[in-house]
Amino acid sequence: MAYNDLREFIKVLEKNGELKRVSAKVDPVLEVAEITDRVSKNYGEALLFENVDGSDHDIVINIFGSIKRMCMALEVDDLDDLGERIINLVDKNTPQNFMDKLKSLPMIMEISNILPKTVKKGACKEVIIKGDDVDLLKFPVIKCWRGDAGRFITMPCVFTKDPETGTRNCGMYRMQVYDGKTTGMHWHIHHGGADHFRKAQRMGLEKLEAAVALGPDPVVTFAATAPVPDGIDEMLFAGFIRKQAVEMIKCETVDLEVPANSEIVLEGYVLTNELRREGPFGDHTGYYSLADDFPVFHITCITHRKDAVYPTTIVGKPPMEDCYMGVATGRIFLPILKKQVPEIVDMYMPLEGVFHNIMFLSIDKKYPMQAHKIMHYVWGTGQMMFTKMIVIVDKDVDVKNTNEVLWRMGNNVDWERDTCIVKGPVDTLDHSSPYAFWGNKIGIDATKKLPGEGHLREWPEDIVMSDEIRELVTKRWKEYGL
Repeated sequence: MAYNDLREFIKVLEKNGELKRVSAKVDPVLEVAEITDRVSKNYGEALLFENVDGSDHDIVINIFGSIKRMCMALEVDDLDDLGERIINLVDKNTPQNFMDKLKSLPMIMEISNILPKTVKKGACKEVIIKGDDVDLLKFPVIKCWRGDAGRFITMPCVFTKDPETGTRNCGMYRMQVYDGKTTGMHWHIHHGGADHFRKAQRMGLEKLEAAVALGPDPVVTFAATAPVPDGIDEMLFAGFIRKQAVEMIKCETVDLEVPANSEIVLEGYVLTNELRREGPFGDHTGYYSLADDFPVFHITCITHRKDAVYPTTIVGKPPMEDCYMGVATGRIFLPILKKQVPEIVDMYMPLEGVFHNIMFLSIDKKYPMQAHKIMHYVWGTGQMMFTKMIVIVDKDVDVKNTNEVLWRMGNNVDWERDTCIVKGPVDTLDHSSPYAFWGNKIGIDATKKLPGEGHLREWPEDIVMSDEIRELVTKRWKEYGL
């Protein structure tokens, strides 16, 4: 059963020992971040700060900060389960003939039940603030790191519509708070919101409307971060995960809909001819992203629940909460990748790679240069184009074991023969590239080499103990007193 809202998820976390309440008075400027960083680095619980200096609202943070909590948020036993559901949906919903169409009816009906639906009433409208009374500073927006330019909203679900087609997009872009009525809108060049903004500029429009949902149910928040294909509504994706439609409600001052169960909603617009300096900001790379000019979000209305909980997160050197969201994304979309490229066995993006910097892939290798084929396929697929380093290993290697992958890489690679450096797009936050938006990436073939790849020497076998001895020692282990 899908969570009705964020606070229901909070209750479930607390019931399962995955959330701690902090009653001591805390400062949202740096102190909350330092506390949470220490807890994250020790693989600790979600935190609910109940006594925040300068605000009547609680702060909840680190709710996605472990694999267990990600599974709880998405209501699955294993993150791989969702990927399999997606593949089943695609397979069953691509009828080829009349009988196939009949067989696919149950799946088609399932899709109809997860389409977002508009409702007339929602908890997010318990308090409505417009005009001069709008004041974002009543909420405990945190400052994360000492070098940050100010306070930042770090877990917003930002809704916009394509000004040409009306297609909805929901993305998560940090928002620097300038004052009680304006924030930055840090959408990168590759993001859907930025695409809508550019279209509005090309069409000569004065402004682009936007709405920001803070604290919808956890699945909606996750969906805002997911790299769904262009044209697919993130709210439909959320409905698919929830197995239940996301209830949306019309905004008060803009022509947009937001999740009706949200804790807080900010309504407003960005002017197409206005940019303001935004940043620096301590980012998920573990470094400060540099200051730059971005659109300005003007708030026309704030709606919220009477006792709204303010959701937020901090990013920085891993492990951090966002790392686990990235792991979940990788596991969910892996079956799709395997469907497109059957020789792929497994994929893992280690936390140290902060989402897109490092990818480990295992393949069922059958012919020379197969690893290089896989590298180029990955670089040509969606947001995987940002991957700075791809390491390919054989199918018997556990890609989730970083030690094993590094061992294979150290032993199996001739750096001249087995590496491939290419130019291509890189993430906007990549400070190592001398140019914005593009740079060099490396692929490493750490598989066993074939004669057809120019390796004419005998390839040695792995050192492995005999099965008989392993079984014997396992049976007698208690006798050894070890």
